[in-house]
Amino acid sequence: MKTILKLLIPLLLTGCIGEEKFANTPQGNFDALWRLIDEQYCFLEYKQIDWDAIRRQYQPLITTDMSSEGLFEVLGNMLAELRDGHVNLYSSSNVARYWDWYLDYPRNFDESIVEHYLGRSYHIAAGMKYTILDDNVGYVRYDSFSDGVGNGNLDQMLVYLAPCNGLIIDVRNNGGGNLSNASLIAARFTNTRTLTGYIQHKQGKGHNDFSEPVAIYLEPSNSIRWQKKVAVLTNRHSYSATNDFVNTMRYLPQVTLIGDRTGGGAGLPFSSELPNGWGVRFSASPHLDADKQHIEFGIDPDVKVDMSDDDKAKQIDTIIEAARRYVK
Repeated sequence: MKTILKLLIPLLLTGCIGEEKFANTPQGNFDALWRLIDEQYCFLEYKQIDWDAIRRQYQPLITTDMSSEGLFEVLGNMLAELRDGHVNLYSSSNVARYWDWYLDYPRNFDESIVEHYLGRSYHIAAGMKYTILDDNVGYVRYDSFSDGVGNGNLDQMLVYLAPCNGLIIDVRNNGGGNLSNASLIAARFTNTRTLTGYIQHKQGKGHNDFSEPVAIYLEPSNSIRWQKKVAVLTNRHSYSATNDFVNTMRYLPQVTLIGDRTGGGAGLPFSSELPNGWGVRFSASPHLDADKQHIEFGIDPDVKVDMSDDDKAKQIDTIIEAARRYVK
């Protein structure tokens, strides 16, 4: 995490578009947004996006007398061409967002069925819900990496689950959050320093002007570590920091990914502002896997499983059941 923050410093010093002095007009705000993405967004080359062609497509929609609502719609639609859930435009009345990265895929998650597995006497610690299923398999449900977690929480949880034959960590529908929480949890599942990926940052205005990849390692925790089998459950709504967590966990020998491909979101987000005060968030620094391959579009599971309608009708989670068979 310290490496990531260090690499972002150059971007923080150069990410303000106010220095360009674009006019606070529809055209000025359009130009400011287009230029910001052209110079700072990190996936134009990888996604093979012709940003000049997109400018030509949306430029004719800008008029001098257009309303703020009309301008917001045009700019939001232009940003959607990036196909990135980390890209948003913020006004005082709306947020432009791109959600097709998970809406176009099977949901593979039903909260009411998960509640059936947890029962009524499950434990809660720092956003983690956990219990022991009736076949002596530990089950941990973590809804968001924004929920803070500490070493004390993890110690208590792992002590409680220690008698289990194996462990299921369910991060389906976890939209991300704090990368530090992801690393803190993953560190409980390795005994050795493990290469899990690389990070780069933009160091020029060209679409492919990146630093050399800098390695990211997972350091084993100095406290209680899990030594048995682990199944990590994923679906398309496993995004951002969750995508990072899944990428890290897949390099650990006792871990198997079960479910659907993750949603991706491997660009560390950065925020800026347009002349009219609207906020912009976009992917600025690409995170690669240990083979230096992009994981922006998600990570495939080791075992592909979709929830079946027949199982759902019986309040059975097909993916959890597959994981139970694996860890036993």
